[in-house]
Amino acid sequence: MNENDLFGLALGLSSPWYIERVEFNAEGKRLDLFLNFIKGSRFQCPECKESSPVYDTTERTWRHLDFFQHQAYLTARVPRSNCPKCGVKQVAVPWARPDSGFTLLFEALLVRFGREMPVAAAAALASIGPMVLWRLLGHYVDKGVREQDITGVRAIGIDECSKQKGQKYITTFCDLDKSRVIYVADGRESKTVDEFVGHIESKGLSPDHIKDVCADMWPAYLSGVERNLPGATVTYDRYHVMTYVNKAVDEVRRREVKVNSVLKDTRYIWLKNPENLTDKQQVKLKSIKEQDLETVRAYSIRLAIQKLWEFDNLKSARGYLDRCLSWASHSKLEPMVELAQFIRRHEDGILRSVRNRITNGIVEGINSKIKTAMKRAYGFKSFDYYRTIIYLVAGKLKFPEPCCK
Repeated sequence: MNENDLFGLALGLSSPWYIERVEFNAEGKRLDLFLNFIKGSRFQCPECKESSPVYDTTERTWRHLDFFQHQAYLTARVPRSNCPKCGVKQVAVPWARPDSGFTLLFEALLVRFGREMPVAAAAALASIGPMVLWRLLGHYVDKGVREQDITGVRAIGIDECSKQKGQKYITTFCDLDKSRVIYVADGRESKTVDEFVGHIESKGLSPDHIKDVCADMWPAYLSGVERNLPGATVTYDRYHVMTYVNKAVDEVRRREVKVNSVLKDTRYIWLKNPENLTDKQQVKLKSIKEQDLETVRAYSIRLAIQKLWEFDNLKSARGYLDRCLSWASHSKLEPMVELAQFIRRHEDGILRSVRNRITNGIVEGINSKIKTAMKRAYGFKSFDYYRTIIYLVAGKLKFPEPCCK
């Protein structure tokens, strides 16, 4: 077996394609493989798939997987078929997609890089421009979204994430049963729900199939759900409820720190669970709790509300929540009184999360993955970049793998 045959086997070439010659430039750290096809071969028309003779050829070059520390390239005369039905058409080659300057295997490797590291770093590692990589990732994300099967989706989670400073948000719609993102929208208005419904309808899923929605208590989302998904029951999960509780506690601290300096630099003590505090924070908390402070009282209410999700009986949970809200209502702490009123308005949806365990933790896990992924788009701040990176890491889309079948 000569080197041409060896490289041909490595590339998975089959007739009529073969390796015509190999050129290796050690100084330039480059390997070039020149491909050709057997004279007289016929090729499928890319439109009607009928076998047709070759009309002419155009030479093209593709970047391939590196050969050890050397960049590798494939060069071939790409034929155009002379189809009696469709006319002259360029033939598809088996190692690359149309109009790409990379082989399929090299593209699969780039997608893997993009899923595992910041795009700028991945592009530098592959010795290509970051915009080239973004376009490639966008192509495979769009393809994956088109091919994504959502026929079994019954429960969705709706959540926002900040894409940059200045109250600019992205809304994600997640399949809670399979823990995956199925739609990404720009903004957090009620129209984002309209867009989501349009997306699932375009893929053959009726809005009537959505029975459960886990969402933030953001009014725009709720109005969008009510308008588009009237058959769905809304649940407010623990993560979002405690976000509002933490904001109320922090507001109490911010007001009190103006008159009591002992609370300075203690913000995160009140937002953490006791078991997650550092040794230094635990000492600080112990000393502060001995004082009669409004922040300490608000923090005690926070810890009490958090225990709601330890109940598995709806009746018991409702009674416990009523006692917590009564405590907050009579605390004479304005932020906690407003919190109690807010929770009362959404009480049924909150208590539903006690019974509907499928929503607990799933949204939090997806949120954490998305927030980490957003950092990989550092320096690229348009919605399209964020959408691409979110789907890459949280969409569970089908992507090509950088290995031979």
